[in-house]
Amino acid sequence: FASSGPQTLPAWNKKAGGIKAFYFRDPDNHVLEVLWFPEGKGLPKWHKPGSNLFMGIDHTAIVVGSTEASLHFYRDVLGLQVAGESENYGTEQEHLNNVFGAHLRITAIRAERGPGIEFLEYLAPRDGRPIPSDQRANDLAHWETALVATQSWDGVLKSADHISSSIAPAEVGGRAVNEFMVKDPDGHAVLLQSTTVVTAAR
Repeated sequence: FASSGPQTLPAWNKKAGGIKAFYFRDPDNHVLEVLWFPEGKGLPKWHKPGSNLFMGIDHTAIVVGSTEASLHFYRDVLGLQVAGESENYGTEQEHLNNVFGAHLRITAIRAERGPGIEFLEYLAPRDGRPIPSDQRANDLAHWETALVATQSWDGVLKSADHISSSIAPAEVGGRAVNEFMVKDPDGHAVLLQSTTVVTAAR
């Protein structure tokens, strides 16, 4: 368990009330979350009847130091759109995150399709540790979000810190793509994939 136990977010939280959530750890200690959405919350596809316990991946979540700085990168530079916002705190949030006094500003962003990204800005406590500056892509702590672009991301490469040393060809889902990994404002790895020609990394 990463949470103390499954939590139901309180009804006073109009944007998140009724959502049931639970954090647990995979064999490499990465934190995963199971979610259940009540009627009127979550994407419509999570409310379709079916026999499967797990229906898919809704989003990945990253802790950010500044929502504004992250929005500039993911929304203004990469082109994702804000899909929802809430402010979560109280006993349930403390037990969900296993952080005493947890008070979060949460912002969900999405592209046209695929899982979203959720920013978790801890308004309290503000004692979270930054990503180590020497973290490498083969460290167990490494976590990356892959974004597929329909147009060139040359502008991103000029404005973001690089992890990759050069653009690499790859095959994803039977399609030839170009890949390049950058850092967001907090140092989270973002793998950019594009089927278009990318001129240069620098």
